[in-house]
Amino acid sequence: MQSIEQLQERVREAAAKGHKLRIRGGGTKDWYGQRLEGEILDTRGHAGIVDYEPTELVITARCGTPLREIEAVLAERKQMLAFEPPHFGSDATLGGAIAAGLSGPRRAASGAVRDFVLGAKLLDGKGEVLGFGGQVMKNVAGYDVSRLLAGSLGTLGVLLEISVKVLPRPFAETTLRFRMSEIDAIRKLNEWGGQPLPVSSSCWHDGVLALRLSGAQAAVDAAVRSLGGEVMNDCGPFWASLREQRHPFFAGEGALWRLSVPSTTGAIVLGGSQLIEWGGAQRWLRAGGDADSAATIRRTVSACGGHATLFCGGDKSVGVFQPLQPTLARIHERLKASFDPSNVFNPGRMY
Repeated sequence: MQSIEQLQERVREAAAKGHKLRIRGGGTKDWYGQRLEGEILDTRGHAGIVDYEPTELVITARCGTPLREIEAVLAERKQMLAFEPPHFGSDATLGGAIAAGLSGPRRAASGAVRDFVLGAKLLDGKGEVLGFGGQVMKNVAGYDVSRLLAGSLGTLGVLLEISVKVLPRPFAETTLRFRMSEIDAIRKLNEWGGQPLPVSSSCWHDGVLALRLSGAQAAVDAAVRSLGGEVMNDCGPFWASLREQRHPFFAGEGALWRLSVPSTTGAIVLGGSQLIEWGGAQRWLRAGGDADSAATIRRTVSACGGHATLFCGGDKSVGVFQPLQPTLARIHERLKASFDPSNVFNPGRMY
């Protein structure tokens, strides 16, 4: 078991000597973000579930705790991490999942990673342990820093411990398939999104729209009768393949872009194959990853009111994440300076 004191000593030594540290759990998302720099600070030794209150729908665990362990414990009580964090490997940890800020197919219905983070303990760049939030929803006065840490890719500090809200597993789930065009799928998803239907996930690709319905058996059955479509048998592996990007669409070595746009945005023509999730709000694009392609993609997506991330592959010198506006960039710089004044943690991982 790795103690907090050991981690503090390592951080203070790095700050004093001007060294850089690369925070790393299972390493399953090392490919995500700009560049990897610094000596590895392995967090897997700081592991274990600290507290779990099934009746309160809250679990607290240390950063190095394997995701599979947490999900197994929750499954025993018929509960789940509703944001369905992708693992991308058997060694994925809770700290890595929160730091990456990635959500799975259920995100549009249940919420993003940050919506489930209730509290956190952070080891900052000065070697001090900071606490934010707690184990209940209404405990925030001022800035909700614990949620700010979701998606920060370890650039602000070491996530020592995280309290996360969990949800009950749905009593029933059914997946329907519909053959329709991209334009019709986007229109239908937005139409259904305005109705009291138990839609928990959606996916359009290659002329087929898959729709997952989750909730009480009566509600799911009523939705099936209302919507029609073809029932997909044994649909669990399909949604898992989307979450873990084992679906055939994700195969290959070319650049993969993640486009975040308003769900009502029509078809985006960018010359590559697409897969659409989250009711139309998330669109995966296989296209060029060079500077010219990046400029075209980001210009087109920005005009729709969205942003584009070079998720994997391609030339990272074009910038993995959408360039920040000057005002927002200054806020990022000030946050980094406040939490990590010596720039010890994951330098250059985001921008």
